[in-house]
Amino acid sequence: MSDLHVVLGATGAIGSAVVAELTARGHDLRAVSRNVTPGPHALRADVTTAEGAVAACRDAAVVYQCAQPPYARWAAEFPAFIRAVLAGVEAAGAKLVMADNLYVYGPVTGPMTEDLPHAATDPKGRVRAEVDALILDAHRAGRVRAALGRASDYYGPGGTDTVAGPNIFAAALRGRTARWVGDLDQPHTLAYLPDVAAALVTLGERPEADGRAWHLPAAEPVTGRAFLGLVRDAAGTTFRAAGLGRATQRLVGLVNPTVRELGETWYQHDRPFVADDSAFRAAFGPVRVTPHAEAVAATLDWYRGR
Repeated sequence: MSDLHVVLGATGAIGSAVVAELTARGHDLRAVSRNVTPGPHALRADVTTAEGAVAACRDAAVVYQCAQPPYARWAAEFPAFIRAVLAGVEAAGAKLVMADNLYVYGPVTGPMTEDLPHAATDPKGRVRAEVDALILDAHRAGRVRAALGRASDYYGPGGTDTVAGPNIFAAALRGRTARWVGDLDQPHTLAYLPDVAAALVTLGERPEADGRAWHLPAAEPVTGRAFLGLVRDAAGTTFRAAGLGRATQRLVGLVNPTVRELGETWYQHDRPFVADDSAFRAAFGPVRVTPHAEAVAATLDWYRGR
């Protein structure tokens, strides 16, 4: 039986972390990306087409879907992309592990659990719900085996395209203003990239994970003010800490398309945004997650080396 684990989007932040975790666990590996350097364990392929996805997934036991369209093009491109990936996974007779997020729920009151309705009304939330339905419908139909691993905003080595990325870590190291997106005093679940990768690989290894979504384990929710305090303690630099409010987001969004897109899901930043990961811990525990202080220090070390 094949032990080949294939990572789609292997050069991205989550994909790179999954590649490292699979290597550490000793699995046979194929890293797939349009940008990867071809080699014995790496394949350059375009998985937005069924032909590319079939080639990328050939002989796989587990496929980790860590790729995605550009953020501003999710609504237009994600469903067709996932249909292509499903074609590749089905042709290989493999299991699909989807690196997912929390957009499907929309604004909520209280911690998010996996049994909440998919009530998002914004375009990004609606398309994530559509994508998840495509995957789970394929699982129920017996076309593939599948599990979804949902994580909140992440940070960590390699995490540059994230709200907790250069605007905090690179800015702090340069002595500039480190900006938290949203209200500085609202609790927010932040996931550390190596912890996200470890949980996704666990879902790939464990058959009891199949057929549902799981919230991936993360350290305790943290406010922006407290998180920036941890960065200040570890950075060894002097910098100003500030929150990026809605008015500033709108203003910056006039010239910055990425910041402009944040307005669609601003509810994730102006109130508590907390994920309950107790189901994962009960099913697959004991689980060790990296404390924020340790994770912040490791992330700063990575940024220093850039």
